[in-house]
This record gives sequence, C-alpha cells and structure tokens, in this order.
Amino acid sequence: MRRASACTDAALAEVVPMMSGRPTERDVRDELEYRMRRHGADGPSYDTIVATGANGARPHHRPTATVIEEGHLVVIDVGALVDGYHSDMTRTYLIGEVDPVLRRMHDVVRESQLAGLAAVRAGMTAGDVDKTCRDIIVDAGFGSEFIHSTGHGVGLQIHEQPWVRTAMPEPLQSGEVVTVEPGVYREGLGGVRIEDLVVVTDTGCDILTASPKDISCLQLAPTN
Repeated sequence: MRRASACTDAALAEVVPMMSGRPTERDVRDELEYRMRRHGADGPSYDTIVATGANGARPHHRPTATVIEEGHLVVIDVGALVDGYHSDMTRTYLIGEVDPVLRRMHDVVRESQLAGLAAVRAGMTAGDVDKTCRDIIVDAGFGSEFIHSTGHGVGLQIHEQPWVRTAMPEPLQSGEVVTVEPGVYREGLGGVRIEDLVVVTDTGCDILTASPKDISCLQLAPTN
C-alpha cells in the first residue's frame, strides 16, 4: 500500500501543473491513470474522480468534457492498485481567484481533516474520529453539507472495515489502514474533500499519502 500510495503521489505531482492549460475532467483522469501505470501501478484502484466547478458538489461525480476554468475548485479523488493492494487519496485545488465561500469551505475542510488525522490512534473509536471531523464542520456552519462518513478501511478492497462514521463504537486497532476524508458540498457552487490514507499506530497514525494540501501549494493560474 505504500507503493500504491507512492505511485498515486508521483502521478498527481506530474498532472497538477497541466491543469493550468484548461484541460477537461476526462483529460486529467486519463493522464492520472496513464502516469500511475508508468510509475508501476497495475491500474487505478477505482473510477478516478475529477470534478470541477459545480460538478464538485457530487462526491462520486464521473469525469466529463467539462473544462477546468478560472474560479473553479477541482476535486481529484484517485488511487493506484499495486499487487492487489489499493491506495486512496483526495485533494482539492483552487484555480485562480475563487468565491470567498469556496475558500472558506476549503479552509474548514482542511482544519477538519488535520484534526481527524491527529485523533487517529489505536484505542480511539472510529465514531470519535468521525465526530472530531464533523464537529469542526458543524461549528463552521457547513454541517448539513457534510453528507458522507469520514472514512473507511482500505486493503485488498477499496472499501472495507473499519467504517469511520458516526456512532461506530469499535476501537481502532494498530495496523489497520483507514482513510480520513471529510468534505463539504454546496449544490450549484462546488465541493471540497481532502483525504489521506493512514496506518493506525499505538501513538497516532502513519500517513501514506504525501501530496501537498496546504492552500499555498494549490493556487494555480490558468493560461489565457
């Protein structure tokens, strides 16, 4: 899974600069999947999600011919398959100057995701990790727009136990691999999701996905 995550990170690093050229969602997906294979993946872990602008409000959007434009947020949910094991990662990119509401959504989701990562450790319940992320989003006024669970287990299947969602009483176990992926989705405007794949440890978690998510790294200026 470390190798799968490394393939994903390498492919994304190569493709992100291409978004300044106003590609379509499908163009970005095709490049990601090609480059993951070039870096040693057997293929994608699942149907790669590239959702720009208002399409980002649909968490499981399938890429279309929609062009990435100035003022968009672009949600990219991508993973590689290596020797039967999966990776899973999401990043959200700001294209030029965006609506202040979108920037606020990004800031809140990033704060929520970092808090969730800090909460993961053996013995912490999956429900408590979900609550840690969800409380920040609720307090910021976006609670009704966080419409899915915080995460799930990953391994030989892309979705498996443990489920990181509300009221899950089971404690996380050292060595389990889970995602932490809060999101906020506003119909007609766009969405934000930030996701990392982590290994639960006795003292916290080991983050397998390394692509930058600081907002200063995600500002892209499309060409005219």
